[in-house]
Amino acid sequence: ELATNEQTRKEKTQAVETLHAEIDELEASIAKLTEDISELTKAVAELDAAMAEATKLRQEEKAKNERTIADSQEAQTAVAQALIVLKEFYAKAGEATAFVQQQPVAPEIFESPYKGLQAENGGVIGMLEVIESDFARLEADTKAAEATAQKEYDTFM
Repeated sequence: ELATNEQTRKEKTQAVETLHAEIDELEASIAKLTEDISELTKAVAELDAAMAEATKLRQEEKAKNERTIADSQEAQTAVAQALIVLKEFYAKAGEATAFVQQQPVAPEIFESPYKGLQAENGGVIGMLEVIESDFARLEADTKAAEATAQKEYDTFM
């Protein structure tokens, strides 16, 4: 009977040691998982902050791009209207004689109607046409930049 008790005691002691080792392993695992949870929670908070900042910057950039596009469209309209007015003015410039002296015989200087320096170096009309094309290019570039920025933002999110 003593041998049986001793055998039972050894078995129970071995089982207790195995259970203690298992407990130690599980406690270590719990500590490791707790540390992982803490790191992941911190990473999620950083990602949330980065996403909030990216959203704020994107909204500001989008508003700026929309203002730029609207301004560009308004400027194109204004320049187009100015071109129409100038072209009409220059078309009628040859007929305008308000400052020509009324004399029975026109001096040789006034053989042909004065139309200004319209064609020389492109003139005002040429300059306005360049400005109009610059505004059109600005609008197109801004729309392209807006689309690219939106795509990058969507990819980030």
